[in-house]
Amino acid sequence: MDHQSAAAATSHGTSTPAGPVGSDPWLLMRHGTDPAGFAHDESLFALANGTLGVRGNLEEADSASQATLLSGVWERTPIEYHERFPGFARHTDTRIPVADATRIRLRLGDTPVRLGEGEWLQFERVLDLRHGCYRRRLRWRSPQGATLEIEAERLVSLAEPGLLAIRYRVHSIDYRGPITLESSIATGREAVGQGDDPRIGARLAGGLTRWAAQAHHASAWVGQQTSHSGIRLICAQRHQLTGLDFGDAACGADGVTQACTGMLAPGQTVGLDKFVAYAFTAPFAQDNADALLARANATLDAATAQGYPALLEHQSRILAGFWAQADLAIAGDPATEQALRLNLFHLFQSSSSDGHAGTAAKGLTGEGYEGHCFWDAEIFMLPALVTLAPERARAMLVWRHRTLEHARQHARELNHPHGALYAWRTISGDECSAYFPGGSAQYHINAAVAWAIRLYVDASGDRAFLLEGGAEMIFETARIWLQIGHFNPRRGGAFCIHEVTGPDEYSALVDNNHYTNCMAQRHLRDAVATAEWMALSHPTEYAALATRIGLDADEPAQWRAAARAMYLPVDAALGIFPQGDGFLDKPRLPAELATTADRRPLLLRMHPLGIYRHQVCKQADTLLALMLAGEQVDTAAKRRNFDYYEAITVHDSTLSASTFAVIAAEVGHAGKAYRYFLDTLRVDLDDLHGNAAHGLHMAAMAGSWLALTWGFGGLRVHDGLPALSPRLPATWQGYRFGLRWHDAHLRVEVDGDGAHYTLTAGEAITFLHDGTPQRLRAGQSLQLPCTGFAAMPTVPKAVVFDLDGVLADTAVLHRAAWQQLADEIGVPLDEATAARMKGVDRRGSLDILLERAPRAYGEAEKETLAARKNAHYVELIGRLGPQDLLPGARAAVESVRRAGLKTALASASRNAPQLLDRLGIATLFDYVVDANRIARSKPDPEIFLAAARGLGLAAQDCLGVEDAAAGIAALQAAGMAAVGIGHAQELDKADVLLPDIAAFDISRFIA
Repeated sequence: MDHQSAAAATSHGTSTPAGPVGSDPWLLMRHGTDPAGFAHDESLFALANGTLGVRGNLEEADSASQATLLSGVWERTPIEYHERFPGFARHTDTRIPVADATRIRLRLGDTPVRLGEGEWLQFERVLDLRHGCYRRRLRWRSPQGATLEIEAERLVSLAEPGLLAIRYRVHSIDYRGPITLESSIATGREAVGQGDDPRIGARLAGGLTRWAAQAHHASAWVGQQTSHSGIRLICAQRHQLTGLDFGDAACGADGVTQACTGMLAPGQTVGLDKFVAYAFTAPFAQDNADALLARANATLDAATAQGYPALLEHQSRILAGFWAQADLAIAGDPATEQALRLNLFHLFQSSSSDGHAGTAAKGLTGEGYEGHCFWDAEIFMLPALVTLAPERARAMLVWRHRTLEHARQHARELNHPHGALYAWRTISGDECSAYFPGGSAQYHINAAVAWAIRLYVDASGDRAFLLEGGAEMIFETARIWLQIGHFNPRRGGAFCIHEVTGPDEYSALVDNNHYTNCMAQRHLRDAVATAEWMALSHPTEYAALATRIGLDADEPAQWRAAARAMYLPVDAALGIFPQGDGFLDKPRLPAELATTADRRPLLLRMHPLGIYRHQVCKQADTLLALMLAGEQVDTAAKRRNFDYYEAITVHDSTLSASTFAVIAAEVGHAGKAYRYFLDTLRVDLDDLHGNAAHGLHMAAMAGSWLALTWGFGGLRVHDGLPALSPRLPATWQGYRFGLRWHDAHLRVEVDGDGAHYTLTAGEAITFLHDGTPQRLRAGQSLQLPCTGFAAMPTVPKAVVFDLDGVLADTAVLHRAAWQQLADEIGVPLDEATAARMKGVDRRGSLDILLERAPRAYGEAEKETLAARKNAHYVELIGRLGPQDLLPGARAAVESVRRAGLKTALASASRNAPQLLDRLGIATLFDYVVDANRIARSKPDPEIFLAAARGLGLAAQDCLGVEDAAAGIAALQAAGMAAVGIGHAQELDKADVLLPDIAAFDISRFIA
């Protein structure tokens, strides 16, 4: 049982699913009422527009993790060192929560509504990805017996940067009497403190203070200002009322409030539409208070004139254009399609559209990483956006150009007399990392910016951007490589780059980091090509730029020479690219240090030097170079590199999985490609790294789109053209995605018949399919075979299903029964121990439980304990019925029978026959094996071998479906193909991995 579900089941009788509920790919739905999960949900249900971000709280409830963020509002804090050296970062910038206007408190008569004191009868949150709004419904009964239904819907306008709109309704089921809605702007929220995890919060000096506030019947507003960064803001609100009248208004220490009153009777509804506008200044700007207030009021004038329904309609139209470009579909797997849509939605809404801010690692969904932008914006986010929303990709690069002067200053701080070096983590353009080995030493960010500019220009055809600033950035950043590298006579004149840190932060200050050298080579070549293009096509502009930045006539020739001589060695013994000089000489990190039960990353468990002394990777490094600039490397070499680096990568970074997915797909590791795809797809939905409560991981979300399009779709750019090499995961019937290239839109559809290309917009497009040029004109389609299909190892004649966790969630009953026994005998039972018991028979599970018992138990006592546990379990299963089958379970088994295949059940439960009867599926199986028929439990293959014999088939003719690692091991030991149901971390050995049994489609395995 998922630990989140277990915890939530104790609160108000409602469980919180670990993943999406339902099958609508356009709606993310949650029903959890356990406050422990609310911070995670606030991140998932956050709304933003690139300027304003609002986390998905409940308007009438307090939340310590609720926050409203503005991309341009941050505070500056000095960095204090006991020993400061030249060039160290002097201050850090932190994006801080601003006035929060989501609060709407309720009173029934004189009694405040406190949700925690009443009964939650029904609750649902929905993030509508088609319309761009967050809505929820709560049916709640007060301690006095009054029943209300509260419905709220909100949007953060994608058309107006500073606008939030909320539609709020209260419906009486049986309450009669006065009601008050208190609508507030709250200013008491401070930035989250960092604690022991540097990824989460901030060490902040200063913050926001209130400089003015006003509240009356028509509107209310609050003005705030930072202490050190010179930023001022105003938050203002207005309302349109339904069944209510204005009561009073007040200014307090923590904000402003407007109260509206009315009468409710059973069947009646009251409510309000709340419009909120934000306006803020640039740092140290001279905008006066009247100008800020005028801007906010202009936004409110326009919003109230339109009204909430019109704002929502406009929101839907904007998103319709975005979804038309994505053109996404996953045939037969709505859960995966939903997760992809969720990730794209958050990426789109968190990205700036005006170039005044970068896209932070957590977007505008939370305070993690202090709101800083990193190199992953150019390497993961921009490649996803460039073929979906090129205007937002351009805005990312415009922001980089706006901060170019800061990059020049940063280069001077690091003793570079000319050129520019972009900061590793920043908001304003200044370096904010106090740890230079993992910060300023990451010179590869320069190559990331240059690579992104080239990708944007290739995909959009917008060469004008090169003249407007792109070429300047490429040239200024390219100049740095000649200052940190040299032509090394000890390496035969090869160009070597020294003392840098690559994307893998578990190796620092190394010579010849492969990724850095490879990307620097690409950067230098592109700088030469850009200089030649400008000199030939735009000589006046080129001459002016060269004069302005002091570019010598011979610098492009030096760039060319360095690129040609770049040191990119191959290890003769292993046939792989060493990640850096000396990397392969280090010992590997001992397995007991690499992972822990709580999955805490190494950076929180070990001193950096202890990490640096080992062959261990936080994330993809060399493999990322193969993904971005590996077109000249053959597949066999890529496979050797994948196999080697996979074994030493701990994936402590959420950036890692998508790159592994892309390369695994390219080299033919179909099962691993799909498992890594699921990792990056569901990193925030399932909170795989345990910190989604502090904000969502934008680059990992973008990475899921790259895993689909670059991985399964094989998308790359070759000589300025899109190149595709599609392949179909064995678990899918087919998939579709869109590709915007210049003024054309290409639909790519992949199924069992091959790849289907359709030009849905534009006059013509030229692209490569498996290396062969193709051209489509308006309205044309083309069908071509694919060479990279993922397929099951064999065509099965039967399917053997596990029961617990596959067809029914009886695991929760086992867990409850074991917990009851553990409590009775005084033995601790934590989630890690429970996970080890999963899939193991009763006696084996008992032995695991008793490992931590305060005394030894004899055989007779163990038999008694096992019987007691079973009695608890039998009592629980007496309550089961067909309604307790997992969604899609019955349909999965029935589909196998309709296809003419045999079916068997192999369950570690001795109560399997009784369970099948209770669940109403006993007649669907040709043969049943339970623990009463075998001597050895999983991972021994006996139970599956017995099922094959009972069906009269060889084991290799059967397909097994399991949800536990022990079951997967047993299936493979039996010689059966293994389908895993669940998470990649637990089931990484499965041949095919599915998120749930509803995704099981027998046609994929027998086609």
